[in-house]
Amino acid sequence: MSAVKPHERAELESDMGQVLQGKVALVTGGSAGIGKAIASRFVAEGAEVVITGRRQTELDVAVAELGIGASGIRADVSKVDDLDSVYDHIRTDHGALDIVVANAGGGVGTVALGEITQEQYATVFDTNVKGVVFTVQKALPLFRESASIILIGSTASLSPGTGMTLYASSKAAVRNLARCWTIDLQGTGTRVNVLSPGATLTPGLLTINPNDEEGLLDGLKSIVPLGRIADPDEIAKVALFLASDASSYVQGAELFADGGLAQV
Repeated sequence: MSAVKPHERAELESDMGQVLQGKVALVTGGSAGIGKAIASRFVAEGAEVVITGRRQTELDVAVAELGIGASGIRADVSKVDDLDSVYDHIRTDHGALDIVVANAGGGVGTVALGEITQEQYATVFDTNVKGVVFTVQKALPLFRESASIILIGSTASLSPGTGMTLYASSKAAVRNLARCWTIDLQGTGTRVNVLSPGATLTPGLLTINPNDEEGLLDGLKSIVPLGRIADPDEIAKVALFLASDASSYVQGAELFADGGLAQV
């Protein structure tokens, strides 16, 4: 077998490093945490990436850090009018869409059954379920052939902790949206899959117990079989797989990037 020449290796590495060249991606909730890491990975792989976020200042900083190939639009995915503005922006500036990462989501902390309010329910389900439904539905007219939809789930859908009724059940709904849409999208060439991270070192994770961050992290590490917390880019690499042609025959699946947390 002949050796790969240096210039051939460089060309090969260049090709491998641009697996999303020519693609247009939307990452909701892309101004921080896992969403920002996914957007960064997509930009590095050649995609034009539009991110959304609710806070303009944070969004502007993220776009500047992501650099050439990234743009942002302030939007709350729980508001359909905001989503209309997002897709008007994409239609005008890019003309089409190849990848949607429905990442925007959140919770209201731990709330025991018996203490859940209507406002808390609306806050979680309007973002985590309604937001996902309309993020995806409104993207459909812009999709090119072989589009990829990535829904961000959670290990909480399988192994919820105490007081996680709202968040865990909303993420279980996300998993079943993917199942339903796998059927609905038959014949279109569009794929939909769920990426469910485990504990990941993001600003959002640290808000769970801001008074004892070290204790929080040590506790999480102790229950993860790999013995550590994920870096956001480790989750982004899985998103890249689902966005790229490498996963061309993966449909309706849930991929866990959780260090084994929900698997044992």
